[in-house]
Amino acid sequence: MTRHTRILMSVIYGAFVVYLFVPLVLMVLMGFKDSKFIGFPITGWTMDWYLGVFQDTEVLTVFAYSMTIAVSSTLLSLAIGTWIAAFLGPNRFRGKLIIFALTCLPAVIPGIISAISLRIFARLLDIEPGMLAIILGHTVHNVPFVALVVMARLSTQPKSHVEAARDLGADSIVAFFRVTLPYLKPALIGAGIFCMLLSFDDFVRAFFLGGYQPTLPVLIFAMLRSGMSPEINAISTIVLILTAVLGLWAERSMRRLNKGA
Repeated sequence: MTRHTRILMSVIYGAFVVYLFVPLVLMVLMGFKDSKFIGFPITGWTMDWYLGVFQDTEVLTVFAYSMTIAVSSTLLSLAIGTWIAAFLGPNRFRGKLIIFALTCLPAVIPGIISAISLRIFARLLDIEPGMLAIILGHTVHNVPFVALVVMARLSTQPKSHVEAARDLGADSIVAFFRVTLPYLKPALIGAGIFCMLLSFDDFVRAFFLGGYQPTLPVLIFAMLRSGMSPEINAISTIVLILTAVLGLWAERSMRRLNKGA
């Protein structure tokens, strides 16, 4: 790589970083603005918007509601996705490619199409719009990501691990829970965090499948209809910080587990 190419690549990378992070910085700054309207110049600074978020019963209730949905759908996605990955990974059978394609289908369908179809399907099952419908919808969308991550991890597991367990008298179920599942722990943590963030941040499916109780993205959308306010920036900044902390914790945990593997 020549010197001019390195300079060009550095400029492109710098422009990408600016494009990615400047909007986030502006969002955080506007959350400290001592005014009811978003915009420059910022003549005063205040923490009132952040304090107001923690004192707002509606926001706290919606946050807990969204977290309940995210955790529930993530646990279901991990259980179903891991089972599918274990079924598809080591086995060779006719129709495997078709099953794999059907498993990945919810991840590639446009969100609005997926939300409408899930709403229709929920009504056919006589499931009322609300928490259960959203959890099932998010689970359907998240399962492919779990299956892909777990299958990738399974492909790196030495066959001697399971064979040694079988030689010691363990059946398939015991070998899976005592040998394979601990080996999959880094992949499960990564997939779980990813699914949780997808579910917590999802708007389209929560909007179509939700009832009278909104999730946090739906609440922010409703607040935006009455105009931009620094309170929205404060809520978004808090969610951004929690997301970053969760992601860093997951990355550190996976790195530690991979070193110990």
